This record gives sequence, structure tokens and C-alpha cells, in this order.
Amino acid sequence: MEYTNIQKIEDVILKTLNSALNNGLVKEWLSLSEAAKYIGVSYNTFIKFRHMGLKVCEIDGIKRVSRKEIDSFLESHSF
Repeated sequence: MEYTNIQKIEDVILKTLNSALNNGLVKEWLSLSEAAKYIGVSYNTFIKFRHMGLKVCEIDGIKRVSRKEIDSFLESHSF
């Protein structure tokens, strides 16, 4: 019974997050400053992460990084 309740809660959370993403309440692509705030580091530290291999998209001088890329980068450097 408790497992079913946990599943229901997970479903509600996933639906809410997907809705927020689809409605533009949560941005997938962040500026470098926004990305630094997203993970709680300084801008300079974030630039160091970029030099360590964090992928950034640049189009016509505008740099953006996806939340998925940031999360993946952090996971790959976890111990």
C-alpha cells in the first residue's frame, strides 16, 4: 500500500515538472550566469567547469547550457 502511495506522489511530481517545462515556467536552456546560480557556484567556477568539459551551446555569440547537460556533467564528476 505504501509503495502505491509513493508511486502516486512520483507521478504527480513528474507531471508537475513536465507541465512547468512545457509551459515555460522552468527554462531548459540557461545563460552561463543562470547556470552558475542553478548549481550554486560562482560564475568563475562555472567557467572552470566549462574548461573541464561541460558542453555549452554558442550561436552568434550567445551562450546557453542545458540543465540536462549540467546534471549529466555533475553526475559524471561525482564520487
